[in-house]
Amino acid sequence: MNVTRVIPKPTPFLTVRCHDTQLSPSLCALCVGYERNGWRSSHLADHIVKWLPEFALTPQEWLSMNHANAVELMRKAAQTVYQTDKFSKRGEFGELFLHAAIRQVHDSIPAISKIYYKTAVNDTVKGFDAVHVVGPPNDLELWLGEAKFYDNIKSAIRDVTKELQDHLETDYLRNEFLLIGNKIDDALPHAPALRRLLAQETSLDEVFARACLPVLLTYDSDCVSGFDSCCAEYVTAFEKETQQYHREFSTALASKPLPPEVRVHLFLLPLREKAALAEVLDRKLKAWQEL
Repeated sequence: MNVTRVIPKPTPFLTVRCHDTQLSPSLCALCVGYERNGWRSSHLADHIVKWLPEFALTPQEWLSMNHANAVELMRKAAQTVYQTDKFSKRGEFGELFLHAAIRQVHDSIPAISKIYYKTAVNDTVKGFDAVHVVGPPNDLELWLGEAKFYDNIKSAIRDVTKELQDHLETDYLRNEFLLIGNKIDDALPHAPALRRLLAQETSLDEVFARACLPVLLTYDSDCVSGFDSCCAEYVTAFEKETQQYHREFSTALASKPLPPEVRVHLFLLPLREKAALAEVLDRKLKAWQEL
C-alpha cells in the first residue's frame, strides 16, 4: 500500500482565530462559530465524526475505506471509541478534538491509533493521547499530544501541566516509546525513521530535538456564551479570553519546568457548554454504532 500520496482530510470546520507560533508555548485558538444565532454544536459533532476512521482504526483500515466498506468501518470506529453510558466522564472526545486540530492546522499524519490499542472495552487510553508525525521521513517531527475535555479551564491547565511533567520522566518515556514502537504500521512511509527515533539506543536528547507536545484544552467559555454571532466584538473578546488563558497556561508550565528543548503547542477550543456537547457527540456516535 502506498501512503506517500497526500492523505485526504475532511474539509476544515474550525476557524483559527489566534495562531502565534512565535510564542513559547505557541497558541492556536479554534472557534466553532454560530449559525442563525445558535452555537454550532451539532455541526461540530458531525464534523468530528468524519475523523473517526483514522482516529480509531489502523492505517491499513482507514486508508482502504471506499463506498463499499465505509459504513462497516465507520461503525467499527464508533464502537472502538465509545462503548459506555458514562460519557460525561470520558476523555475520548478531547483526544478526538486534538487529533482533528493537529491534522487540520499542522497537516500531521497519525503514527498509531492509541484508541485502537486499548487493552479492553471501556479502558481509558494510557500514555500520550496522540502520536502523530509531521514532515517528511528524512526530517521527521514526533508529536506526542495531551488533551483535556473539561468545562473548567483552570482545572484543565492544572491537570495537563502535571501530566506533561509526569509523562516526560525518563523511565515513563522509555516504556511509552517501547509500546509505540511495537505498534507502528509498516504501511506508513515514516515507519523506519520513527522506529529509529524511538529506539532504546537513541538518546532522549535527539528525540526531544525532534519532538513537539501539542496540548488541547476545552472549557466552557464566557465569551462563547455571551454572543450569538461572529461579530467584530466577539472576535475581539475571543482573542482577549484565549490570550489570557494562554498566559495562565504558560505560567503554570513555568512552575513545572520541562526539558528546555521541548516545544509545546497549545490549542484552545472554547465551548458553549461541554456537557451539552458531550450529549450531542454521544448521540452521533451511538447512531453510527447501531447502523
